Amino acid sequence: MSRALVLVDIQNDFCEGGSLAVAGGGAVAVRATERVLADHDYAAVVATADWHHDPGEHWARDGEPNFSTTWPVHCAAGTPGAQFHPSLEPALPHVDEIFRKGMHDAAYSGFEGVASDGTTGLATWLRERGVTDLDVGGIATDHCVRATVLDALREGFGVRLLPDTIAGVTPETTEAALREMAAAGATGTDTTGASPTDTTTTP
Repeated sequence: MSRALVLVDIQNDFCEGGSLAVAGGGAVAVRATERVLADHDYAAVVATADWHHDPGEHWARDGEPNFSTTWPVHCAAGTPGAQFHPSLEPALPHVDEIFRKGMHDAAYSGFEGVASDGTTGLATWLRERGVTDLDVGGIATDHCVRATVLDALREGFGVRLLPDTIAGVTPETTEAALREMAAAGATGTDTTGASPTDTTTTP
């Protein structure tokens, strides 16, 4: 078994003060960095990132977002909001690859992203390095983390969710996402007694 760490969308716009903030996002960045800098046996460490140029109706430019299929403008490519949270910066030199997604459409799963070469997807990249299992953390539990975990399982990877390194938008949608991921085969989805960042609400 060869295990990689996947850090999902730990970006400024998804943390406190961002345009689509999730409470506890900053704490997720801290915990992710602690995990990367600690002694570990990960075969690889990767990060995913929303990197929107013009994602169409994914951004609710006119009218109110419904927070289901339309969202406030966020993670515009090259803007401060799309950058990784400052608390993650000490970990970035140890990140082997960044997979950016959603350039011209909605993209929730890290498996929709591409590497710095502009073509290689996450599943291919991991398989080329012999990775069989993933630890997954990031933001938000009930959206991009959920989509990444479900796609990883469909791709045949074993998945362990990191309950102290996730934050969700609402308790209700987070609990539903955890149940769905568990039913699909992910472990680590029982967050009883875990950090409060697991089921948080927007500010």
